[in-house]
Amino acid sequence: MTNASGSKPVGIERINAYPCALSLDMKTLAEARDHDPSHPLDELWVTTRSLNPVWEDPVTMAVNAALRTVREEDREQIGLIVVGSESSVDFGKPMSTYIQRYCQISANCRNFETKHACYGGTAGLMMAAHWVASGFNRGKKALVVTTDQSRTHLGKPWEYVLGAGAVAMLVSEQPDVLELELGRCGYWTNEIFDTYRPTSRHEVGHADTSLFGYLDALDGAYDDFLRNVGEIDYDNEFKKHIYHVPFGGMTYRAHKALVRRQMRLKARPMREHFERKSKGALRYNSLFGGTYTSATFVAMMGLIDSYDDLEPGDRVSVFSYGSGSCAEFYSTRVGPRAREVLAQADLAAGMAARQPVSVAEYEQVEQLRSELIDQPSYEVDHSGLDNLYERVYAGSGRLVLDSVTEFQRNYRLS
Repeated sequence: MTNASGSKPVGIERINAYPCALSLDMKTLAEARDHDPSHPLDELWVTTRSLNPVWEDPVTMAVNAALRTVREEDREQIGLIVVGSESSVDFGKPMSTYIQRYCQISANCRNFETKHACYGGTAGLMMAAHWVASGFNRGKKALVVTTDQSRTHLGKPWEYVLGAGAVAMLVSEQPDVLELELGRCGYWTNEIFDTYRPTSRHEVGHADTSLFGYLDALDGAYDDFLRNVGEIDYDNEFKKHIYHVPFGGMTYRAHKALVRRQMRLKARPMREHFERKSKGALRYNSLFGGTYTSATFVAMMGLIDSYDDLEPGDRVSVFSYGSGSCAEFYSTRVGPRAREVLAQADLAAGMAARQPVSVAEYEQVEQLRSELIDQPSYEVDHSGLDNLYERVYAGSGRLVLDSVTEFQRNYRLS
């Protein structure tokens, strides 16, 4: 099978996400903070967020997402592992090594980590796809994993857009979920300070800079896309649209910005247009909260699961943005088994299975995580949270953190 350019198709063969074990309701959080609940619910479009107990971190999420995606027959076929993250637990050792070990992937694989805020996952996906397309992969596949966890920001204004999660994607010449049209893309880079993580504890953000940086990058990447592919009818070229999701409400602003280049729609028709062509992508993002490098791919899963009118071969546009900043606008096509693969992943069930926590429990988890993050040695307490470990983790095969010994992190499969 070949694509329109005559080359073999390349893209996402399989995808799955790790939803975490805990969830916090945003209405409950807002009420506890004496904050108007309409802000997270109606303006940010965030209803819950995922949360980890202290025995989980970006490494365990990455591995647990990969374990849901990698099958026995894949282990010798994977020749490249890329992890996109802005939450790495070490400044030198990449999280990709843990995936190779605990997923029992062949030692004959190249592996590394990419960092560019929320764009890091897209960078990894594109690098993997081009490696597969080059032919130098020798028939091997790539595993791309995105994993992030927000810092602790108790009582801060941006507390309502925080979260955690991971996504794993198998990239190959069999794009059952989504084909990447590698020649149809545009880029934009501009050095700014909008959000950044200068230490292991701090996560700094400037709301206005971030908002305008995102929209400037959207314009810049889309302009470059048009230079590369020629003028198009944005509305008719793509069946649906995916935009990077720092929070759901931002995707509506992005959609309006591009649609207004071509059409003048009043408020209600514009909202209806967005709901018809993009809002379904927020199905899971609104439950995860902020997932950083995973946000675009969580939206991919939501889009496929939400729209019955998507057919194999339909074009879907994707916009990825990473603070600092870099953006990419690219074209994809829905794969022949997209619905089947997403049905097997059953992310909705995973989200529903999370254990709700009170605000007090959430604060206790976050405070303990913050206290431990730079400790050279400690033992992880697996008790509490209504016996969560014994009920959910014990015997499940999930990766958990047991201890840290002179900064060496000790994991095991539960």
